[in-house]
Amino acid sequence: MRSDHDRRRRPRATVRGRAVRSRLGRPSDAGTVTAETAVAMPAMVLLAAMLIWGVVAAAGQIRCVDAARIAARAAARGDTDAVAAARAAAPPGASVEITQDDDTVRVTVEAPFPAPGRIGAALSVRLGASAVAAREDAPGEAGGGAPWPS
Repeated sequence: MRSDHDRRRRPRATVRGRAVRSRLGRPSDAGTVTAETAVAMPAMVLLAAMLIWGVVAAAGQIRCVDAARIAARAAARGDTDAVAAARAAAPPGASVEITQDDDTVRVTVEAPFPAPGRIGAALSVRLGASAVAAREDAPGEAGGGAPWPS
């Protein structure tokens, strides 16, 4: 007959069919690191994907800023292809709007930026930028623009 002391000392954890005990005689925690890793890995992959998406979104925002700046300078000079220049520099699917006042030109560029995967529609963001430039071809003045201050 076994005593309670023998039952307590019986190993519970096994590795490759062998009983495993810690130094103090208690059952080992073998396999817990694997379980914790299996839980943590999907979270780490999701975090890495979101960080990469954030960097790509920031690059798209920079492209919107560049497109607005290029179009504002082209429209201020009087170029007729300012919208085409903005669309060439903007992210895919961007909309370009040019507003001209008496002495300035304002260009607004907006682009949708969906998140990756199936939840992309729920997490999509709208990137946008605007730029203002002084017109160099102001109507009604010879030579274009206002006189240079002295």
